[in-house]
Amino acid sequence: MVEHSKRSKSRQSSTSNLPALATLAEDIGHLAFNEKAIFSPILKNWHPLAAGVAAATLHSCYGTELKKFVSGITELTPDAIRVLTAADKLEKDLVQIAVQDAVDSDDGGKSVIREMPPFEAEVVIGNLVKSWIKTRVDRLKEWIDRNLQQEAWNPKLNKLGIAPSSVDVLRMVDETLEAFFLLPILLHTVLLPELTSGLDKCMQHYVSKAKSSCGSRSTFLPALPALTRCTVGSRLHGVFKKKEKPMAASNRRKSQLGTSNDSTEILQFCCRINTLHYIRTEIDSSGRKTLNRLPESDIAAFDGKTKIFEQSIGYCSKGVQQLSEATAYKIVFHDLSNVLWDGLYVGEVSSSRVESFLQELERCLEIISSSVHDRVRTRVISDIMRASFDGFLLVLLAGGPSRCFTVQDSDAVDEDFKFLCDLFWSNGDGLPLDLIEKVSTTVKSILPLLRTDTESLIERFKAVCLENHGSDRGKLPLPPTSGPWSPTEANTLLRVLCYRYDESATKFLKRTYNLPRKLT
Repeated sequence: MVEHSKRSKSRQSSTSNLPALATLAEDIGHLAFNEKAIFSPILKNWHPLAAGVAAATLHSCYGTELKKFVSGITELTPDAIRVLTAADKLEKDLVQIAVQDAVDSDDGGKSVIREMPPFEAEVVIGNLVKSWIKTRVDRLKEWIDRNLQQEAWNPKLNKLGIAPSSVDVLRMVDETLEAFFLLPILLHTVLLPELTSGLDKCMQHYVSKAKSSCGSRSTFLPALPALTRCTVGSRLHGVFKKKEKPMAASNRRKSQLGTSNDSTEILQFCCRINTLHYIRTEIDSSGRKTLNRLPESDIAAFDGKTKIFEQSIGYCSKGVQQLSEATAYKIVFHDLSNVLWDGLYVGEVSSSRVESFLQELERCLEIISSSVHDRVRTRVISDIMRASFDGFLLVLLAGGPSRCFTVQDSDAVDEDFKFLCDLFWSNGDGLPLDLIEKVSTTVKSILPLLRTDTESLIERFKAVCLENHGSDRGKLPLPPTSGPWSPTEANTLLRVLCYRYDESATKFLKRTYNLPRKLT
């Protein structure tokens, strides 16, 4: 009697903090085992499955109370988990008693087990955890929407040059994962993919919002003007305005740039690039740490599936690429448009060379170099180089009727392109020479066309055009503008002729395609 009293007091002490139904489950469990040990051996004289019937009866009584409790649960709480965990343990104990008691019966105890419909406590716990996950994920997405609207994208706000919101969102992801693993459940491995998938989508949403308003490479490329031919003898008249002296033109362009917000916008682009690079690095690390929190027996099975946060990592990489290209083409074709698209080689080549463009481009490169993370700096500067080379070629091949070139101008153009390449090499402190050589291949293949005599160009154009497009009743078809520039491509050759300041070229274009001298 004294021993029973001690056990009772000990049990009361251990369950004093448990919810009533959890305590009841423990008490019923003790009652069931006592019944099996003390009363069932005697009652078997009157019923062969006495212990099983007792277990089924207790299961039914507790199940009635549990259903009432479950119907009132609206969210995951510690008490709910305690009750459901206790119910799950009780059910397993009662089923075990019933099965053991019926091991020698004719039906193996199936009739008794049928009287014990499962509590499905694990299912209820799983659904509650899924609801908890959805709530956390939805809150995070709402937070992202709200805070990115206020983000200034100022790289000077911290040493990393990243958006403060990225630090906060990653902290919230880690806190959510920490809270998940602190849940007193046995379903972490089963439900972790659902949580990480939701968080993964949130981070993709952040990345998407971070780059959504920045455009892409194609956003900043100018539309190609219609083909025209040069008016020989009017290089300083008509459509060609008399050029200012180089120094005056340079000063005018600088004053225009000085009043813009280009530097601020470049810094904002840099901050976005840094931010996505930071997220990619941190979310990858978070994924590895999360995997290591699983039991060793589950890591191997989980690791064989998709990498945790794999979608976000890939999304960040693509985002950095898109932002890098957008930054490059924005700088070249938007921020520096008045010294490149509107200035380079307009009118006389000798008085509108590349110096002004190089000066402003160097200023932008200095901003980029001091603002972009060193791990992505080479990528961004390489993209600026590609954009600059593309811009240089567009000026030569699609610069509009304000430009024309003689064979003698080719030396100056060659020299200007060398200056442009040297800017990115920066006496060995810039990009690698092999990278510059690789990116400059197209430009260097086109430049020899500028020094090729007109008659040879016309003959080459005719041959390529006939070979690739045929002829219509002896007339050469107008080649489409498609694909990259190439010295063996008809449209490229045609454009060199369009900008050739030469009587033979303009007569050929008039006779063959009736090209106008001006844009209409």
